Amino acid sequence: MLIVGLTGSIGMGKSTVAGMLKARGIDVFDADAEVHRLYGGAAAPLVEAAFPGTVVNGAVDRAKLAAALAGDAERFRALEAIVHPFVADAERRFLQDAFRRGDRLAVLEIPLLLEVGRHVHVDVVIVVSAPAEHQRARVLARPGMTDARFDALIERQMPDVEKRLQADFVVDTGGSLADTEVQIDTILDELASRPAQAYARHWR
Repeated sequence: MLIVGLTGSIGMGKSTVAGMLKARGIDVFDADAEVHRLYGGAAAPLVEAAFPGTVVNGAVDRAKLAAALAGDAERFRALEAIVHPFVADAERRFLQDAFRRGDRLAVLEIPLLLEVGRHVHVDVVIVVSAPAEHQRARVLARPGMTDARFDALIERQMPDVEKRLQADFVVDTGGSLADTEVQIDTILDELASRPAQAYARHWR
């Protein structure tokens, strides 16, 4: 089973690409969605213990958590130390289930795949990219987003040009949806001949 790491900076179109892969019958593990689930469950009491006042009615209040983190790198690392083990367990279960089903391909959608060195756990890295002006416009259109918040988010992420250099494949979402679909199909055709090694090395 070939394991694909799908990544890219905020606003580049990862969710769009993930949706297109799902439409082609490929299972995608969404790390961000798993974190959202954990914030309403198992991780909530641990986050509250580390960052008092950030949990409301049993779930992490993301606005309160963002305020508690305040762009502090040490606090981000403390949060990651809480959340990442939960996410890693969920990823392993996802891949084991896919392997048992005999899936040919499984995708891990991980925004910080390259930043935290997780690319060594996958066979192929796909980076979703777009022109900087498209990225900024997309993100600033989100509710509650400001230029300052956008800049702070970008600061934590590897520059897009560096991600593209580390990619096995790049999907450019700056054009039409139809163009993105063509790129995905081309990549999937090329993946058919790629050797699968990561599962046996890292996930069994």
